[in-house]
Amino acid sequence: MTLRMLVDTCVWLDLAKDYRQQPVISALEDLIDIGEAQLLVPEIVLKEFERNKDRVAADAKRSLKSHFSLVRDAVERFGNEKDKEATLKALNEADHAAVLKGEAVNASIERIEALLTAVPALPTTDSVKARVTDRAIAQKAPYHRSKNNVGDAIIVEIYADQVTADDRSGIAFAFVTHNKRDFSQPVGDERRPHADLLPLFDSPTSTYWVSLVDLIKERDANLLANHNLEFYGFPQPRPFSEILEAEKLLFMKIWYNRHLNLRIKIERGEHQIVPEKDYIERPRRPDQTADCVWDLALDAAKSTEETVGLENLGPWDDFEWGMLNGKLSALRWALGDEWDNLDT
Repeated sequence: MTLRMLVDTCVWLDLAKDYRQQPVISALEDLIDIGEAQLLVPEIVLKEFERNKDRVAADAKRSLKSHFSLVRDAVERFGNEKDKEATLKALNEADHAAVLKGEAVNASIERIEALLTAVPALPTTDSVKARVTDRAIAQKAPYHRSKNNVGDAIIVEIYADQVTADDRSGIAFAFVTHNKRDFSQPVGDERRPHADLLPLFDSPTSTYWVSLVDLIKERDANLLANHNLEFYGFPQPRPFSEILEAEKLLFMKIWYNRHLNLRIKIERGEHQIVPEKDYIERPRRPDQTADCVWDLALDAAKSTEETVGLENLGPWDDFEWGMLNGKLSALRWALGDEWDNLDT
């Protein structure tokens, strides 16, 4: 039996704001693709989602940088020296993860919009408007809380039109919402609809749900579990500290290779080491290096050999050299730099 689902706007927004809900979206897409389910999308749901999606995306992307900055400042000023480094590292990891996971919300929003726009939107007809007015006058749910619930009432009446339509053979209906205060029993089991809405759910072919996850599990017990396994089996973003360490290692390798090339030029007489006073007094030339700078370079080369190990410092063929530079450029771009920055 095909299931026609009317999913409230609040459910879509909750799915969008949390990247961990992507397996639920995937499971719903599967049910629709195989013909097990169809969406009923009121025009008002489309408009409400469109109106709120930018706010949801902005909230999710906010990396709490101001909060992290305040905490970092407090750690720097008052933190125990023994624990300071580990604490600051943990703060950087949390900030980095917040940004990455916030970005994933964009993908969820796009997938939800694709679902919502794949079927014809159900208009708010004059008949629906008239029944909404009657419901408001009678103070029937969702008007029972002395609140302007026009949008909620429209969704209820559009669902009622679908449930009471003439051709319903082989079709079941489901109303899904997270808005328990307006649609569920005020006292008792919140998984049950308000008494004013019971006539819409008086048969096994029309059901009320406050959890899309539970509805999906009822249709296919294994579907969501499979998508959860798929989602959490994906490679997870690397910790911020690991990215920084990789960038530093690539920097040292590339710098050391360039240092060796300069050594060769010096040995061939193509580059000169000159006293600092001469280097400063005369116009600087690209084929000269001050002796004090060269001494620092030699010390840095020795330190690099000890840190990285000579066996990890080349030589490399053209392909390997290109890979090293490409990796450094990519990591720097991910850290906020421009593409192709290979300065050492």
